[in-house]
Amino acid sequence: MVGANPKFQIADRANRATSPVVSRRLRWHWAALVVPLSFVLVQCGKAPNADMLAANTEGAKSRARSQTSIDTFDDRFPSPQFADRFPTAHESLPQVQRQVALAPQPPRTVRTEPVRVASLTQTLTLPRTEREELTTLVSMKSSAFPYAGTNPRSEEPFLNISKGDRKGHRSYGGRVYWQDETYNDSRVLVHVPETFDVRKPGVIVVFFHGNGATLERDVRDRQLVPQQISDSGVNAVLLAPQLAVNAADSSAGKFWQPGGFKRFIDESASHLARLYGDPKSAQTFANLPIVIVGYSGGFLPTAWSLEVGGIPNRVRGVFLLDAVYGELDKFASWIEKNRTGFFVSSYTRYTKRHDQELMQMLRDKGVTVTESMDGPLRPGSVVFVQTPDGVTHRDYVTQAWTEHPVRDVLVKMAATPALTRVASAPYANR
Repeated sequence: MVGANPKFQIADRANRATSPVVSRRLRWHWAALVVPLSFVLVQCGKAPNADMLAANTEGAKSRARSQTSIDTFDDRFPSPQFADRFPTAHESLPQVQRQVALAPQPPRTVRTEPVRVASLTQTLTLPRTEREELTTLVSMKSSAFPYAGTNPRSEEPFLNISKGDRKGHRSYGGRVYWQDETYNDSRVLVHVPETFDVRKPGVIVVFFHGNGATLERDVRDRQLVPQQISDSGVNAVLLAPQLAVNAADSSAGKFWQPGGFKRFIDESASHLARLYGDPKSAQTFANLPIVIVGYSGGFLPTAWSLEVGGIPNRVRGVFLLDAVYGELDKFASWIEKNRTGFFVSSYTRYTKRHDQELMQMLRDKGVTVTESMDGPLRPGSVVFVQTPDGVTHRDYVTQAWTEHPVRDVLVKMAATPALTRVASAPYANR
């Protein structure tokens, strides 16, 4: 398959136990026994403080000077206790469910149906197997990185550091990240559930991950984003581009560019059609409505995709997970101009100040704001929901106001057909 790496395909469950990915994980677990705990926490997806997440936003430095307290890594990513890492026999772990999901599955259901063939016999009954879900990594030219353009806030080159032949970027926090290590991964995590039907109304979910993340370790295995989409039962597929690799940096890369988000969605149509198993379905994927989910540092590519992405009216929903660190004007502008979509922002104490500021901006514009997730999402819904202090930022994608919030939002969205109606689906009408 062009552009896909079969090593990461979950569909091949029978060989999962001996795959290179699992072997690497086993070696990592042995390595974790001898490296300092702080290094392990970094590899598990640490994000910077609120100021770092607000990098490249208007007035970030002035806000930093006026802020009376600064959230630290330890505030938002507390060190796990022994009981967190080694639960008792009476406790359960989400990983158990993943092991079950990766275990060899029973034989697939085989159904028969008449198939016309070029022979003297008019019809012939042939077996046809059910299609399985697929989660894989695909390289896309229009993904966030590599990026050799400018930072739109400063109009200076994004790669602003050099050392010999190496180029890098000095982040807002002052740390230097090198292009060949941090900004050179063009892969996109693509998930097509086995129940997805291109002939029915559906959506494309675009997930922008937070700081300190990788697609496999965090988005797929820890935050369970593909699983949440499948478990929702909604007719949806997933695109999750790799942003800065395992770094405390929120840079949007090509999504900073005018039309960058549109180019990303346009390129994805052929990849989704190929993975779905019918290249003719590309035209349908090219017209599906979009829901953007931004977690933590993913606020920056989300905001710029709405502002300059080139297809704001095709976005039917925006869901922010503890992610309002800046760019309030861009979010407010999209909400005011696109009353056919929904906007949801759930937040902890780390982003409470910015969420409250955004709520007031919207009320001043005459936009109705609610603060409860009860009931379905409808065109024009604007919802802010605060989660209690016991909810941690690091686990927010799987535990916010409810368990698996991405799944919950998709279920509420699906209760309103107008949000998932296909804009144009000639394939479905064949």
